[in-house]
Amino acid sequence: MSAQQDALLAHLPADAPELALAGQPDTTPDVVDGMAYAKLYGEPLFKLPTDLYIPPDALEVFLEAFQGPLDLLLYLIRKQNFNILDIPMAQVTRQYLDYVDQIRVRNLELAAEYLLMAAMLIEIKSRMLLPVKKADTGEEAEDPRAELVRRLLEYEQMKVAAQELDALPQLGRDYVRAQIYIEQNVVTRWPEVSMSELQAVWADILKRAKLTAHHTISREELSVREHMTGILRRLQSARFVEFADLFDPSRGVPVVIVNFIALLELAKETLIEITQAEAFAPIYVRLAYSPT
Repeated sequence: MSAQQDALLAHLPADAPELALAGQPDTTPDVVDGMAYAKLYGEPLFKLPTDLYIPPDALEVFLEAFQGPLDLLLYLIRKQNFNILDIPMAQVTRQYLDYVDQIRVRNLELAAEYLLMAAMLIEIKSRMLLPVKKADTGEEAEDPRAELVRRLLEYEQMKVAAQELDALPQLGRDYVRAQIYIEQNVVTRWPEVSMSELQAVWADILKRAKLTAHHTISREELSVREHMTGILRRLQSARFVEFADLFDPSRGVPVVIVNFIALLELAKETLIEITQAEAFAPIYVRLAYSPT
């Protein structure tokens, strides 16, 4: 379908049928099965209008496929397999100016940037027509195309890098971030504890409790007079009592000491006698002998 037909269909609703090709007779019926074949602004259309006006600009298609003058130059060079280090300036400049002439007619603001590059190409072409002069140092002068080649190579590197970056997966374009909903009211599951672990912990607690326990000394009141009376009562029922039998170690050291003091008091008051048959023989205690 030609551009003229596209422009014609643009003035009709989306449900209108395709028009006849340009230069061919219109075979579209005025009425299809007794019904209109199109609607224009809600009204049925039974026949194509004869006074349909199509602006000249509607039949022209312009694609701005280049990102700037360097992009256009690089396209012209790569399309024709030119050596970028040895650019044929005449051919490239001619093709470049043809493109600039097309965009200058329709978009002067867009053509301004391209015109600047066109002036640079014409300058390079003019400098190449002049005789080559050597520099003051005796070396050959730099190629007028050197600066343009450097800019083209840098632009090509940046363009390739941009294409590689664009090929990487991008969020929202190539993939979406997965999102899940986590229920907050989750029952906490505590780890299970075995009986052996509880026993080990309890034994450790008891061990630390013993190490930090305080020794409390309680005060106990003991009467020497009561122990003296108890010794005299015991000696009255026996004639001789061995010295060691008068003490009860199970009652504790304090009681044994008080009992020994009571025994010494009774001996001091001559109420008892402490006797021994011979050296290293057992010691006996008895009541003191008093003559009648």
